[in-house]
Amino acid sequence: MISHKKLKRVELVRTLVLETLHTIEKTSKNEEALFNLFGVSSLASLLAIRREQNSEIAAIAGLLHDFYFYKTGIKYFPGPNSADSVRPILRSTQIFTDEELSVILRSIFYQNDKHQVHGPYEEIIKDAILIQMYVQNPEEFFSDIEINRLQKGLVELGIQIEHVEAKHKINRGTIIKGTEDRRLKLAEIAEALAVQRVMGIPEDEGYREICKYWPDSDIYKVLESNWCAAFVYYCCMQAGIILPIRYPNHSYRLAGVGAWLDWAQLPETNFLYQDGYQGFKPKRGDIVIFEKLLSDNSHDHIGIVLACEGNRLLVAEGNKDNKNFSSVVYRNREHCIYGYIRIDNSYQFHFEGDIYQLFLN
Repeated sequence: MISHKKLKRVELVRTLVLETLHTIEKTSKNEEALFNLFGVSSLASLLAIRREQNSEIAAIAGLLHDFYFYKTGIKYFPGPNSADSVRPILRSTQIFTDEELSVILRSIFYQNDKHQVHGPYEEIIKDAILIQMYVQNPEEFFSDIEINRLQKGLVELGIQIEHVEAKHKINRGTIIKGTEDRRLKLAEIAEALAVQRVMGIPEDEGYREICKYWPDSDIYKVLESNWCAAFVYYCCMQAGIILPIRYPNHSYRLAGVGAWLDWAQLPETNFLYQDGYQGFKPKRGDIVIFEKLLSDNSHDHIGIVLACEGNRLLVAEGNKDNKNFSSVVYRNREHCIYGYIRIDNSYQFHFEGDIYQLFLN
């Protein structure tokens, strides 16, 4: 089956990209996407030929490298989020081997890690993106590392350049640290949104905003009566607590409560607390994870603490009681609570490890 369709795989992926772009309203964005994605794809194919790698696989990775941004309009973490977005699409085509899927997804995932050297296809995509950036805007400022890569890549393609100016810049996946209390800001945003009684239907603008980070075409239906964690993710992003849609090597996206629980217990976070342990008391801006509050399932609900008043918690929630609307509600502090996530105000997402879980499910 794979060999029968192999020659048409690039064309199939191009069609998938074009179908996605047709859902974008602004014509200028369509043009930008076509120029960028198809340009990187062509350059990746040429670099692969020069480096004696598979030009077809490189071209496909180039076509999909910024898929998440053009699907959602969200610029954060183009590598991890795009790889996560295209994985189910590529698997559903059933025309790639597991090894080919791994190569494509790794190439997309590591596209911004230009200070590290990965496999041949990861390096091809990094260099193709830089060359495309230079072709699109020769006045663009590049870091020293990027200039070195850019010059080598251009020489490989037989292109001579006189000078590229170096200037350190902020990566799209890098967030500037602020001095404000992001937990307090998180609570303010959550409270303001929850009291609007957002309904979990696509006709509700607030619900569409909450869903905008998730690239699935059927996301409104997927999250229907199940969007408490997506509510928390949206509020975190608005408060400057910037996270990819899935933490690398974990099974679930942060649209699910379990993913938040896993993330909070990582060695690099260690944000999970139990009420009363070593004097811990929930505060405004903490995230509360409930335990069998609405079902017989563990960690089945999540919200953002607005106040702690004796044995009562005032909580901002999406999908209150699984009734598909947001609300501010009092909860019993001593009943059905798994624990609390207190995010350090200095926390910044950073990942430099190897990835493997992305390809397993």
